[in-house]
Amino acid sequence: MPIRTWMIYGAYGYSGRLIAERAHAEGLAPVLSGRDADKTRAVAEELGLEYRSFALDDAQSIAQNLGDIDAIVHCAGPFSATSAAMIEGCLLANTHYFDITGEIRVFEHAHSTKIDTAAKAAGIVVCPGVGFDVVPTDCVAKTLAEALPGAVQLDLGFHGNMSVSPGTAKTMVESLGDGTNARRDGKLVGIPLQVRDIDYGRGMRRSANVPWGDISTAFYTTGIGDITVYWPASESVIQALRFADVVRPVLGLGALQFLLKQLIDWNVQGPSQAQRDRQSVCVWGEASDAEGRSICARMTTANGYTVTQLAPVAIIEHLLRHDVAAGSMTPALLMGKDFASRLPGSSEITVT
Repeated sequence: MPIRTWMIYGAYGYSGRLIAERAHAEGLAPVLSGRDADKTRAVAEELGLEYRSFALDDAQSIAQNLGDIDAIVHCAGPFSATSAAMIEGCLLANTHYFDITGEIRVFEHAHSTKIDTAAKAAGIVVCPGVGFDVVPTDCVAKTLAEALPGAVQLDLGFHGNMSVSPGTAKTMVESLGDGTNARRDGKLVGIPLQVRDIDYGRGMRRSANVPWGDISTAFYTTGIGDITVYWPASESVIQALRFADVVRPVLGLGALQFLLKQLIDWNVQGPSQAQRDRQSVCVWGEASDAEGRSICARMTTANGYTVTQLAPVAIIEHLLRHDVAAGSMTPALLMGKDFASRLPGSSEITVT
């Protein structure tokens, strides 16, 4: 049956607060929650919403706090440290799980056979990545896979002048130690830096491959075994990435990671409403089959953080009205290939 109650965890963080504000504007009444009781209460009182506070270090305790909650939108990163316990708590409490991560390791865990089987037994959806990364790219991937059956290679990317939030910046810092990953023959592998020219919709841009979460989610959405994700990069950035490959072991050291994240806490605020309103994103994808045929797809969206604000609320509104199939899901599998296009500020996906 459709859900009745839902929660936003991490509601005082940058994206969590945006989602809470959108939900309130839509006339919805989520329970707000987070680890810091004072910060959670401040947002809840401002919006006139119920709140509670609990930690994420014990699945049983999480389940107790989710006993009356049908679905949760988890916004407290880094998700590599918080998602596993929250998913386990949701499985115990029979609570649908959604988050806004873009982290490959989180996607791989959530889509593992173990979690998928447990989610189906609990009658819940486990769907990470319901923010900008990966909703639009996931919809582009599904569109391409359906337009070119038998595709064996998929390249994805997006281009936009976006300021980053503290959470996104920390995720990028964590990825420094991971290298330039891609998917090959269905497996996650490290590959040498790849550079190509891509027209995202605003002219050709030199681009380099990056370890974004679509490497994971697009595989579960499409079944295509070879997937690479690209991001526009100047020649100086490309040279820096080549240098980073040499010093990769140092970039992953705990002490350096801690220092970089402290610098983010001190200096990164996230884009203002005015900045978000001025910034849009071009999303691109290309699929190829074994016979050498290829097709491209493109769309534009609002600023990435605006998509992250809109998409989770749209999914919850869907769950408030409809039943959904249980198990591990991607956004496009759950909501359809046109989901991103239905969000305010987004175009339709065009295939050429």
